[in-house]
Amino acid sequence: MGEADARKNMKKIVSKIWKIWLIIIGSILVTGLAVGIFAWWALQPVALDQTTTQTFIVPKGQAVKIIGQRLESAGLIKHQLLFSVAVKWLQTANKIQAGSFQISPSWTVAKIAQELTKGTEDVWLTIPEGWRREQIADYLASQDLAAFDKTEFLKLTKDKEGQLFPDTYLVPRLITAPGLVAILDATYQKRITLGLEKSIAAATRPLPEIIVLASILEREAGNKTQMRQVAGVLENRLKIKMPLQVDATLQYIKGYSQSEKNWWATPLAVDKQLKSPYNTYLNPGLPPWPISNPGVAAIEAALNPLESDYLFYLHDQGKIYLARTLSEHNANVAKYLR
Repeated sequence: MGEADARKNMKKIVSKIWKIWLIIIGSILVTGLAVGIFAWWALQPVALDQTTTQTFIVPKGQAVKIIGQRLESAGLIKHQLLFSVAVKWLQTANKIQAGSFQISPSWTVAKIAQELTKGTEDVWLTIPEGWRREQIADYLASQDLAAFDKTEFLKLTKDKEGQLFPDTYLVPRLITAPGLVAILDATYQKRITLGLEKSIAAATRPLPEIIVLASILEREAGNKTQMRQVAGVLENRLKIKMPLQVDATLQYIKGYSQSEKNWWATPLAVDKQLKSPYNTYLNPGLPPWPISNPGVAAIEAALNPLESDYLFYLHDQGKIYLARTLSEHNANVAKYLR
């Protein structure tokens, strides 16, 4: 091959390399332009002319990715990915608040991301299973509820022990005691009266008695299996008219303990002589009214007790030990509690 041919081949190679580079650079530019156009489009409001707002609720601890997906599904943003990008760019990931927000599809993604960091007009309330109504009232009074009146709440719930359904609620900061009672009552009706309607209809006890039993189970057992075990023991005692002898009922009678700073003070031997219709050591049968507000698991256990021939139980470090006779029970006491 001559020198002239070599130069021709070199020119061809260089020309091909330049063409390849031009194609690569062109592809990068086109891709960049497309990404830029998409980002610009996605960051724009869904509908500038739709200025009305809609309620968007952010649950506690919900991930940014899930919030973005829900915003897209609600028609408030065009693409979930851009919400994550906006949150990262604005450095608001750890500032997003739980609560309800009024969001408009006429807002940009950046504005929505910022709006979710602002305090809401709502408050999250969590009422645990097994609290008594005074305990619930104390908790509500400690929350940021400007219009709540503890005395009014206690007056309104005087005959509602056992029906103040334990759950997590999102309520307005300006909600009143009647408003809260209405929400608790509505939830009880939905989750229990209607939610367990078939089981309640098939039960051998009327619902008020089921709730009383469940209120005891909520204080006497740590999980649903234990609740069913204790329910079986208590049902066996009721059948033979044996006193239930439940310590939680003594705690209910005693009320708030100034020394222990709680509503469920440690029961003492002397408390078994307290004069009260709730004293299950002195009075046979169920107490006249619930001693706490049970959740679904306790109520289901009361509706479906575990059948057995046990008459005694005791607790030790989260475990329950059952016995058929008093001598077996005393042996368990000596083994686990002394």
